[in-house]
Amino acid sequence: MSLQKQVALVVGASRGIGRQVAVDLARNGYAVVIAAKSVSDASTSPPISTVEREIREFGGDAFAIAVDMVNDTVKKYGRLDVIIYNSGAIWWASVEDTPMKRFQLMQKVNPEGLYGTIQAALPHFKANGWKARIIVVSPPIYSRFFRGKAAYAMGKVGMSVLTKGLAMDFERQGRKDMAITSIWPAVSIQSAATGTLSRAGPAGLNELRKSTIFSDAILAMLNAPTELVNGLLDLDEDFLRNHAGVTDFSKYSVVEGAKPRRIMPAEFPDLRVKEQDDEGKRIDLGKAKL
Repeated sequence: MSLQKQVALVVGASRGIGRQVAVDLARNGYAVVIAAKSVSDASTSPPISTVEREIREFGGDAFAIAVDMVNDTVKKYGRLDVIIYNSGAIWWASVEDTPMKRFQLMQKVNPEGLYGTIQAALPHFKANGWKARIIVVSPPIYSRFFRGKAAYAMGKVGMSVLTKGLAMDFERQGRKDMAITSIWPAVSIQSAATGTLSRAGPAGLNELRKSTIFSDAILAMLNAPTELVNGLLDLDEDFLRNHAGVTDFSKYSVVEGAKPRRIMPAEFPDLRVKEQDDEGKRIDLGKAKL
């Protein structure tokens, strides 16, 4: 994909990883649409207008949107080429200690928010000749991820299932210029989600990486062939090492000289089965006459 005139919508971009991704996309020639719930109240996180101003100050092209983000993106730029879904609600606790309202919020923001964003974008992708990329912040699927945070994992793994399922749809429909990819950090990244480590002093900061590793990996994914990344569930470090030739990750450490501990497994299970291509009789209720 040519970076010239490409329009990227970053959902969840007011701070942390999302902000870094938006800024780095703009530095690499994208017109960036910044979407987040934080519009003007900076008491909890910077408003999206702050990120828009930051990008415009170095000559980048940015536009902040709070609602109806997909349609407003197309109204502003006339097209939509990339979606980065970084928005997320987090609550790491046992089922016993996860209130129903907290559970419902995580499902609404995580899988439901992603699903709604993609559904709203599909007609615009069709109008653009089915040439687009979707990057989802969700993990590879493996059992250890469920431990101690089942309610959170249900939503995040659901997002990864959407990545796999939609990728199969793209392949079956012959949409060779479409790709959806999931990305997750191999090492903890300094952000709101890792605030406890950030506040723990030097010992905590030693375990963190800068968010630039995430934006670098996303840019590498966007530049990779669709057949490589469509349906891929990968880690930032692993993709950069295996497909972008990065061997030295020291520049990403928050503390110079520190070697943050990898929190993710070295290998993940293969989700395919021997009968992968045997679907039996396909029934599409969306097209069936009931």
